[in-house]
Amino acid sequence: MTVKDVAKELKLDWHTVKALDKEYMEEQLRRSSVAAPGVIGIDEIALRKGHRYRIVVSDLERRRPIWYGGENRSEQSMDRFYEWLGGKKAKKIRLVVMDMWKAFEKSTRKNVPLAAILFDKFHVMRHLAEALDKVRKMEYARLSGKDRSYIKGQKYTLLSSKENLTLDGRKALRKLLKANKRLHTAYLLKESFGQLWSYQTEGWARRFFDNWKDSLKWQRLKPYETFAEMIERHWDGVAAYSKPENKVSLGFVEGLNNKIRVLQRRAYGLRDEEYLRLKILTCMLKER
Repeated sequence: MTVKDVAKELKLDWHTVKALDKEYMEEQLRRSSVAAPGVIGIDEIALRKGHRYRIVVSDLERRRPIWYGGENRSEQSMDRFYEWLGGKKAKKIRLVVMDMWKAFEKSTRKNVPLAAILFDKFHVMRHLAEALDKVRKMEYARLSGKDRSYIKGQKYTLLSSKENLTLDGRKALRKLLKANKRLHTAYLLKESFGQLWSYQTEGWARRFFDNWKDSLKWQRLKPYETFAEMIERHWDGVAAYSKPENKVSLGFVEGLNNKIRVLQRRAYGLRDEEYLRLKILTCMLKER
């Protein structure tokens, strides 16, 4: 329930309910000390509209956010987390899961040089989805008449997972892919790329990626070629998942990120960042 819902149910002032909620969350945090994490996940959230960001760091083994802060997505803002954690606890970190944002990587390599870096599968696949959407836009601009009509209004259909589509959505997807060979090829390449995270050794993962890259030849899929070049530049962090010691529940990472997005939407308009910070840091704590 939202603060507004609780206030209405209990016939209390909205501000009173919010103040009580903040007090409760502050006490939760006081009773839940932060142990030295072994595996952390780094993500950023955007505050309202515009390029205002905050960084959220989670302990992925204890399954809870532990830090919210920074002024933006800069290396200096990321440094603040490691300063807050302290050198003694930071030395315990053996794996850092993040997106391919250079500032996060630079700060991490500087502050915990012995930790392995793993680029999050869901952020990587988001880049590939963006490449697919660029192909869709290119095809829409290239075509006209009936051929273009198949593409119009089908962004969600094309970018969604099949299991998330309704029966009508799946029919529209089949119709679209049957009508446009280039989009069909791009869609199949996107769907197959997720297989990269199933390999148990880097050698097999590399072989799969090389074959996937080779399949781009003669396809005239420039956004995909750009994506492949990006993966090549960040290969060590992508392939890190194939090592047994770097296995982490990527489903939990994505679930936590989605939960934070929901909290962010609920807090939208409150203009109280401290309230959002408390909501995020306590969202996975057990109620006491």
